[in-house]
Amino acid sequence: MHPPRILLGVNIDHIATLRQARGTRYPDPVQAALVAEEAGADGITVHLREDRRHIQPRDVRILAEMLNTRMNLEMAVTEEMLALAEEVRPAHVCLVPEKREELTTEGGLDVVGGFDAIASACQRLSAAGCDVSLFIDPDVEQIDAAQRAGAPTIELHTGAYAEARPGSDAANAEYHRLTTAATHAISLGLVVNAGHGLHYHNVEAIAALPGVNELNIGHAIIARALFVGLKEAVQEMKRLIIAGQEAGLMAALDAHDHEHENHSVHVHNGCCGY
Repeated sequence: MHPPRILLGVNIDHIATLRQARGTRYPDPVQAALVAEEAGADGITVHLREDRRHIQPRDVRILAEMLNTRMNLEMAVTEEMLALAEEVRPAHVCLVPEKREELTTEGGLDVVGGFDAIASACQRLSAAGCDVSLFIDPDVEQIDAAQRAGAPTIELHTGAYAEARPGSDAANAEYHRLTTAATHAISLGLVVNAGHGLHYHNVEAIAALPGVNELNIGHAIIARALFVGLKEAVQEMKRLIIAGQEAGLMAALDAHDHEHENHSVHVHNGCCGY
């Protein structure tokens, strides 16, 4: 049975950032979301920050009414955000850490350290009908805690890999961490998504990770859209992640065949030794 096709979630926060820079009504992130859907996005991701620097509560409510796919609402674990999610009931909620001064999310959620609050949030959101995801670093201890907290899905933070120099020891080490984390999470029955810092030159390797369900990408797509348009930017990214997934599947199949051949040779040699 062929595994499900990898999904692309398009983050439209930066459309709202441009709008908020002038306090105008344009560009409209809702319009951007609909264009992204038409181009093949499997979902729309928005991060409603506590300081309201880009996405606004009104955007979230309109998107909930307008989307043809599904909304993935990224938010901090606060009473205000939980209450909004219970009101809007997005299909997906991804709990993320948040600091006011950061330019973008700088690390994964500390599920171990904040276990009780996060487990309670997972329970509340699940009761509201939301599929809950936790945005975490590729760390086995955090993955185990996420599973215990009741989150059916995790999103692996790919920022450290994305920031490392391509081909460097650091990049290779981070990729190994991601591979180990994805394999471990899947063994626990978790759905594995990934994202942060992904762009057109590094995304295929992440799409090739074993069993990855969805990649959430925003900044690179919106930046590319300045030159080719949003529809083409989404389509280009989707082609790359599908190609990456297929390359990963072929590599896994080749490795399995090679292991089987080695096992057959070992058994044959063992028989001849008697």
